[in-house]
Amino acid sequence: SKMTVKAVKMPCTSANVYTKVPDGGWGWTVAFAFFVVEALTYGIIKSFGVFFNDLMESFDETNSRISWIISICVFVQTFTAPLSTVLSNRFGHRLVVMAGGLLVSTGMVIASFARSVVDMYVTIGIVSGLGYCLSFLPTVTILSQYFDKRRSLVTAVASTGECFAVFSFAPAITALKEQIGWRYSMLSVGVLQLGITACGSLLRPIVIREQEEVKAHPPEESTETKYMLENEQTCTSIESIDSGVDITTSPSNVPGKTKAEPKSEEPKQHGQNPVENNSTPPEPKTKLLDFSVMRDYSFICYAFFGLFATLGFFAPSLYIIPLSRSLGIGKDHSAYILSAMAIAEVFGRIFAGWVLNKKPIRKIYIELICVILLSVALVAFPFASGFWGLMICSVYFGFMLGTVAGTHIPLLAEDDVVGIERMSSAAGVYVFIQSLAGLAGPPLAGVLVDTTKNYSSAFYSCAAGMVLGAVFLALVRPCKTGLCHHQQQQQQVEESMAGPPPELPDDFIDMDIGKAENSGKGSDSV
Repeated sequence: SKMTVKAVKMPCTSANVYTKVPDGGWGWTVAFAFFVVEALTYGIIKSFGVFFNDLMESFDETNSRISWIISICVFVQTFTAPLSTVLSNRFGHRLVVMAGGLLVSTGMVIASFARSVVDMYVTIGIVSGLGYCLSFLPTVTILSQYFDKRRSLVTAVASTGECFAVFSFAPAITALKEQIGWRYSMLSVGVLQLGITACGSLLRPIVIREQEEVKAHPPEESTETKYMLENEQTCTSIESIDSGVDITTSPSNVPGKTKAEPKSEEPKQHGQNPVENNSTPPEPKTKLLDFSVMRDYSFICYAFFGLFATLGFFAPSLYIIPLSRSLGIGKDHSAYILSAMAIAEVFGRIFAGWVLNKKPIRKIYIELICVILLSVALVAFPFASGFWGLMICSVYFGFMLGTVAGTHIPLLAEDDVVGIERMSSAAGVYVFIQSLAGLAGPPLAGVLVDTTKNYSSAFYSCAAGMVLGAVFLALVRPCKTGLCHHQQQQQQVEESMAGPPPELPDDFIDMDIGKAENSGKGSDSV
C-alpha cells in the first residue's frame, strides 16, 4: 500500500508524528520561527557595527578592544554548541530555545547600562553569547528534520531573516540613536529579542514512524480457503502457517514475482512499510552527543572548512561602516551600504537554496564554487573607492555570503558529510570547532587595523581564511568516496577469502518438508 504523509493530531506540547518526513505541515511554522530567530540572533550580531564608533567614544577604547565584544560573543555561541545539543536531546528543542531567548534579552538589556568595555564582555559576550547558541542551533536542527526534498530551499529562504534584520535594523538603530542615544537604543533591541522565546514555543518535536501495512482480506473468502490456496503455491501445510513460522517462498511461485521476506527484515531490505505487529519494539536510546563523527575524515575536512571560513563571516559586516567612514562617507550613506549588503544576501540565500534543490546535483561542489567567489569578494574591498565602489563590493559580497552562510550548516545533513541521522551531534561539534575562529577573527582584524592604520587589512585577513576554508572543502568529497571505496575493497577481499555463502535453491521449502516427512516416517517405524 502507498505510504501517505499523515500527522497525528496531538496537543501543542506533544510531538508531531508523521509516517515519513512531511516536507511541510507544521514544518512551515518551524520555518517561520527560524526566520524570526535568525533575525534576532545573527541579524543583531551583524548590525552591531552601528554601535562600534559610539562604544569607542564612550569607553575611549581601541578597535581591537571593542572588537572583543562580538568576538567573545561568537566564541561563546560556538564553543557551547555541544552543550546546546546535549540540552536539546535531554529536554527538547522548545525549552532550550525559550531559555536561550531569555538569556539573549537579559544580556543585551544589562549591556545598555554598562560602564566599561569589560561589562560588555560579560553581558553581551558571555550571557547573550550563550543565549545565541541555545536559540539558533536547536532551531536549525529541528527545521532540517521537518524537510527532506525541500530542505535546502526552505532552510535558505528561512535563513534570510538575518538579512532582513540587518537591512531594517541598521538604519532604524542609526536613526534611533540620534533621538534617544545608543544606550536606550541597545535597551530597545534587548526587549525586542524577547521574541525568541515566543518562537521557541512553536518548535514541536517531530517523530517519524513508518506507516503499518494492514492486509485487507476479501470478506467472502474464508481463512481455510485462503490457506488452501497458499498450499497449492508453496506446498506447505496449514499447521506450518498456524504455528507462526514465516515461510519464504520463491519469486517464481508468487504472483508478480515479488519476494516475500520475513516480517522483521522486510523494512530493512526493501524499505517497505512494516507489517502490523501486536508487540511494539522498544525504541533505541538517543545519544546525548555522538562524537563518532570525529572518526569521519570527510567531516573533519568540513569542520576545518568551517573553522577558517568563519574568519570571513563576521568581520566584513563589522568593519564596513568604519571603512566607509574612513573614506569620507557619511553616517547615513554608510548605513545604506550595510543595508544593501543585507538585501543582496537575501537573494544569495534564495539562489543557493534554489540551485541546491535541483537534482541530480552534487551540493558540496556548488558550495565550493560559492566559497571561492566569496574569497574574490573579500579581496575586492580594499580596491574600492567612494560610495558607489563600496556599494558594488558590498552587494557582490552580500550575495556570495548568502550562498555560503545559509547552506554550510544544513549541508551537514547530506550524505557527502555525515547524513541526517547524525546531523544533530555533527552540528554541535561543527559549530564548536568554529568557536576558535569566532574568537580570533574580529580581534585579529582589529589588531591589523590598529597596526597598519588601514581597514583594508581586516578584509585581507578574512580573504586568507576563506581561501584556506576552500582548500579543506575541496577535500571533503574525495575523503568520503576514497575511504568508502577502500573499505568496500577490504570487505570484498575478506569475503573472497572466506568463500561465498552457500546459495539455497528455489525449492528449498519442498526439500525441508520432504526431510521432515522422512524423519516422521522413520520415527514411526522405530
